[in-house]
Amino acid sequence: MTRSPSLTVRLALLFAAVSTTVLLAIGTVIGYLVEEHFEMLDMVELTGKMTQIQHLLAKTGVSAKDGELSRQLNDTLVGDHGLSVAVYGADGATLYATADIEFPATLLHGGPGGLLSNPLRPATWENQGRVFRVVAATVPATAATPACTVALALDMAHHQEFMSAFRRMLWAALALGIVLSSLLGWLAARRGLVPIRAIADTARGISAERLDARLPVERVPVEVQDLVLAFNAMLARLEDSFKQLSDFSSDIAHELRTPVSNLMTQTQVAVSKARGADEYREILYSNLEEYDRLARMIADMLFIAKTDNRLFAPRREDIDFGTEIDQLIDFYQALADEQGVRLARSGDGRAVGDALMIRRALSNLLSNAIRHTPCGGKVSIAVETSSTGQTLVRVENTGDIIAAEHLPRLFDRFYRIDPARSRGSEGAGLGLAIVKAIVDVHGGSISVTSANGVTAFVMTLPAI
Repeated sequence: MTRSPSLTVRLALLFAAVSTTVLLAIGTVIGYLVEEHFEMLDMVELTGKMTQIQHLLAKTGVSAKDGELSRQLNDTLVGDHGLSVAVYGADGATLYATADIEFPATLLHGGPGGLLSNPLRPATWENQGRVFRVVAATVPATAATPACTVALALDMAHHQEFMSAFRRMLWAALALGIVLSSLLGWLAARRGLVPIRAIADTARGISAERLDARLPVERVPVEVQDLVLAFNAMLARLEDSFKQLSDFSSDIAHELRTPVSNLMTQTQVAVSKARGADEYREILYSNLEEYDRLARMIADMLFIAKTDNRLFAPRREDIDFGTEIDQLIDFYQALADEQGVRLARSGDGRAVGDALMIRRALSNLLSNAIRHTPCGGKVSIAVETSSTGQTLVRVENTGDIIAAEHLPRLFDRFYRIDPARSRGSEGAGLGLAIVKAIVDVHGGSISVTSANGVTAFVMTLPAI
């Protein structure tokens, strides 16, 4: 299996590509600007020399027949190395020309492409392997001097040598810059990914016994803080899940141990000596109660497991809470009368969901409220519809309040406020956990408050 390049290599390559593009663009611009600079310098020199020659011709009023023209121009060109000059009469005759160059007639005209068409713009001309920058201008006729054309050519050999050396140094510097920027990009990427490697190191050290490890948020760059926060939050969730799983395993072992122990004890007593049919029947009835308790506990645990893993899809039915609550009150009325507890209902509402599951949740809340209400107390069930269309069912009972530290864990599996309380008479501790599972699978929520002698559970279901 081919491994993809590491993130460090990818970032380094990206940085190298960007820096290469930028450096090449800068090198191209610098080369162009240097070329333009030399052209400007050449134009300044050619223009100045052209003006000087034009002034000389207009002032001296000499002609080619005199030797004076050559002498004057030679004096004028002293020290101008690489500069070639030619002066042509109106008839095209050569009045003066330096010995090292001969201008082609194709350049000396005023038509398109000719030097005389744009005297301020030099042309490039190659002659015998040499490259010249050439300008030409017409000297108008005066009373003393006939019209003539002056052509100047500047040898660009020294410029070409300089540009050749300059380009070599420039591209060498750019190549070195690209290599250095690539190396620095790799180092920067590697340094910037230190927090990622720290996350990997922390992840490698995580086990069921070491889930308290956290990454320091303040030591990582801002760009990685969201990742670190998400990673720390994941560790916190894992730690809570493992703790709940550990507590769940411990609780379920304890819950199963009691009925299994009872079954073993009663069976050992039954087989210890011969007994009558009535005694065996009594022992079997007692065992049947324990089996029923085990079966209910296992069924409840399977139900919660299915809802936790989204394996239970609730039916969508129209639920009339008034009717459902009235039926439950009729069912629990005898138990309430036996404990001296008054039952009351108010309000009405409807929702869409699984009627059997909702009825089970309401039954668990109502039986839990009756069981924890003292004699002479009251259990109230109120139904209302919020402004957003949600249905709220409030089940409250009077009596001792629940300490604040217990409220967040009331819906945990097997959780009891008083662990020493007899488990045989208080059920398996899964009633409220089942209520929360049912509400969650319907996309709702449930909360609990306990203050001023009243404990209230509020079940909220989504709007229809």
